[in-house]
Amino acid sequence: MPTVEELYRNYGILADATEQVGQHKDAYQVILDGVKGGTKEKRLAAQFIPKFFKHFPELADSAINAQLDLCEDEDVSIRRQAIKELPQFATGENLPRVADILTQLLQTDDSAEFNLVNNALLSIFKMDAKGTLGGLFSQILQGEDIVRERAIKFLSTKLKTLPDEVLTKEVEELILTESKKVLEDVTGEEFVLFMKILSGLKSLQTVSGRQQLVELVAEQADLEQTFNPSDPDCVDRLLQCTRQAVPLFSKNVHSTRFVTYFCEQVLPNLSTLTTPVEGLDIQLEVLKLLAEMSSFCGDMEKLETNLRKLFDKLLEYMPLPPEEAENGENAGNEEPKLQFSYVECLLYSFHQLGRKLPDFLTAKLNAEKLKDFKIRLQYFARGLQVYIRQLRLALQGKTGEALKTEENKIKVVALKITNNINVLIKDLFHIPPSYKSTVTLSWKPVQKVEIGQKRANEDTTSGSPPKKSPAGPKRDARQIYNPPSGKYSSNLGNFNYGERFRLGTSSMKD
Repeated sequence: MPTVEELYRNYGILADATEQVGQHKDAYQVILDGVKGGTKEKRLAAQFIPKFFKHFPELADSAINAQLDLCEDEDVSIRRQAIKELPQFATGENLPRVADILTQLLQTDDSAEFNLVNNALLSIFKMDAKGTLGGLFSQILQGEDIVRERAIKFLSTKLKTLPDEVLTKEVEELILTESKKVLEDVTGEEFVLFMKILSGLKSLQTVSGRQQLVELVAEQADLEQTFNPSDPDCVDRLLQCTRQAVPLFSKNVHSTRFVTYFCEQVLPNLSTLTTPVEGLDIQLEVLKLLAEMSSFCGDMEKLETNLRKLFDKLLEYMPLPPEEAENGENAGNEEPKLQFSYVECLLYSFHQLGRKLPDFLTAKLNAEKLKDFKIRLQYFARGLQVYIRQLRLALQGKTGEALKTEENKIKVVALKITNNINVLIKDLFHIPPSYKSTVTLSWKPVQKVEIGQKRANEDTTSGSPPKKSPAGPKRDARQIYNPPSGKYSSNLGNFNYGERFRLGTSSMKD
């Protein structure tokens, strides 16, 4: 094993040889042998080996292996030095191998070392993006779980930092091709990260690009398969995949396939859904997703069937008035409960699809059914007006900090929900029913468009996804589904019409 002095002497030989350095193979071999020495010798070898690597192609394998040994040394300072120099080996056909090695080194638990690996990967990415991707995807597809996980996270966080000249259209096509291979077997968290990666690619931010992403999500959601409401993984997968699809929809990228699946397969099973996460109002989550998608339906073969299923489900949450006994009191023991959160979603979805078949209520239903619907609407509207007055009274004069208390936040959202329902019901009371009003769903931010300001281009991607669940189909790991904000059904979903009515008014003629 060479000593420190021998390493310096052979380094000098190579440094002084200038253009004839390649003739001193023996001197370079001495430096390679330095990896077998002590701490000082190894440290020098870690610096000297990459410096002259390019001059000895016949020793390339030996040199890379020697440096790799140093990357795995017990001494952290030696490892860090060796990792820092690895990009110098990334020349020609060696680059994918170096990318593969660096990707494996992402599994380190040493934060400084981890940062060095990230920086090294970024530097070779800028040299040859396609070669680096080859190493990364090789480990994602075949590596250990920890390496796979960190390689995916590297792509999801670092790709967006790379300049346009690195992320060319050809490179983005390679990312899409390789990602499709990975998506054949992913966990929920991995699926979300890959949607984040792909949604960020410039080439997929066009109408046709977003359409490709929607098709990818539809494939992950297994929309060709019969829905199993009792399987929490099946339910979770659909929720998670749909959540990823929603930001991709626009007037040019339609949600029709998803909406049809929800109407045909999910709505009839709404009450029997098995929640994948304890405490999650799974029915409300499904209805929210359906409402968000309903604005972006294209031509729909089964429009009338879907409207009928929506209508039937809406009727379940719009009760008939209770029968009155002779003394004027309710004949039943309990007042119907008005579940405003559910009705907002269903009524909005029905209103959106109804625009496409405006004579559904007048021509497609018999007179008795329409009469029954009007009675339910009227009864619901009465309870609604009572609750709206109570909420306005409770919030009257409150501003700033007073509105930030949990109780008042709930009331503010409750007022949004009830106002939305009120607007939609008024439309349906028209003769014939109208579908012209627009509302912003209670859990969505209000879009403020200044006068003279152009609306955002429909052909830009409007958002990106949540977190972990067995949504992305097949690998074992589970993910907790992250529900959208604005879930208030536990506070106002079971509003007792009779009780609130008696508190709020003395007449049914509101």
